Amino acid sequence: MKKLLIAVLVLALVFAFVGCQKEAATTEVEQPEGPVTLTVWAWDPNFNIAIMELAGEMYGEDVVLDVVDFAKGDLEQKLHTMLASGTTEGLPDIVLIEDYLAQTYIQSYPGSFADLTDGVDHSQFGPYKVGLMTSEEKVYGVPFDSGVSGFFYRTDLLAAAGYEAADLENITWDEFIAIGEDMYEKTGQKLIATDPLDGGLVRVMLNGAGAWYFDDEGNPALEGNEVLAEAMRVYAAIVNSPMTKHTSGWGEWVGAINSGDVASITTGCWIVGSVKAGEGQSGQWAVAPTPRLDVEGAVNASNLGGSSWYILDSSENKATAIEFMNTMYAGDDAFYQQILMDNGAVGSYMPSATGEAYAQEDEFFGGQAIYTDLAKWAGEIPQINIGMHTYAADGVIMNLMPAIYEGGSIEDALVDAQAQLESQIQ
Repeated sequence: MKKLLIAVLVLALVFAFVGCQKEAATTEVEQPEGPVTLTVWAWDPNFNIAIMELAGEMYGEDVVLDVVDFAKGDLEQKLHTMLASGTTEGLPDIVLIEDYLAQTYIQSYPGSFADLTDGVDHSQFGPYKVGLMTSEEKVYGVPFDSGVSGFFYRTDLLAAAGYEAADLENITWDEFIAIGEDMYEKTGQKLIATDPLDGGLVRVMLNGAGAWYFDDEGNPALEGNEVLAEAMRVYAAIVNSPMTKHTSGWGEWVGAINSGDVASITTGCWIVGSVKAGEGQSGQWAVAPTPRLDVEGAVNASNLGGSSWYILDSSENKATAIEFMNTMYAGDDAFYQQILMDNGAVGSYMPSATGEAYAQEDEFFGGQAIYTDLAKWAGEIPQINIGMHTYAADGVIMNLMPAIYEGGSIEDALVDAQAQLESQIQ
């Protein structure tokens, strides 16, 4: 009887084991096979999207990227709408966000983006970029392209007025104006083109001085802002100067340098491709450090624009997305060399600055290794708190600038600006 009982128990255990094996096999078959698909939202097929697709190709077969091409405004509107509604279904795994808007998303939708503080080595990126994606000591993004600025100028046109490279190194904006007006008086050549209603150059001035429209806590800080007042004074002097050509829109602005109507442009490094579109100008360009405001702490380095990648915390593939971004955007130097050569993308990943592509001399810029210089200046950009409402503040200031051009009080304008901005963002 004992032998029979033992036999029955053994058979039961065997059948149970076989059943578990079958269940395990069934479970394994039901799991998805093949690479993980990561959905990415971005804009600009020739830059951001092309670069992300290259990252996918270089990463390998474990990941397939579904990169969705949006108009920038459409992407921002859809992301806002979905996050505000609390809907996670249909959100991407990874999304591109402009740096000036980063805090708007991070603070308006807490918990929506993956905390990457410990998941990515952010010490390898320009500190100014990391600061833009940091809230309450947590870092939520992976830095991407730099908007490090430079003073791009025509060497031949400046030389005709008696200026050489050494005269343009580490100058103030007042010295910049003095050079431009002297050149115009001597040769009739204008130095700069600008739209009197565009705030880009004011932001360049502010960032280079380590200042912004908001205080360290992100509160509006327009009234009594001495650095902003100085930037407004300088910009008014540029707009009113005979050395300046007034333009409206991108086409006129870039057209002014391509045609030789003006001899320089000071803006983000993303302008390089447009500068090179000028026919017959190869070898006649160079780039110098960005001029600085004559205020304490200001440096000859600044930034305009740029964007970064964010991983949605609701993503079912969050771990894979983090591994992919960590591998490509936070660790692959060859990738950064390639996107510089193919797309003119200056990354904010600092180790890439010593690569071969960055060290190449550019014939268009007279043999200058411009990306070595731009990368160096990127490491010197002051870190600032951009707050949640940069474009609102920018709009308020620029709407008041026409009165400043006519001699109005900057101090009074900033009092009005403070009240207007606080009213708008309540």
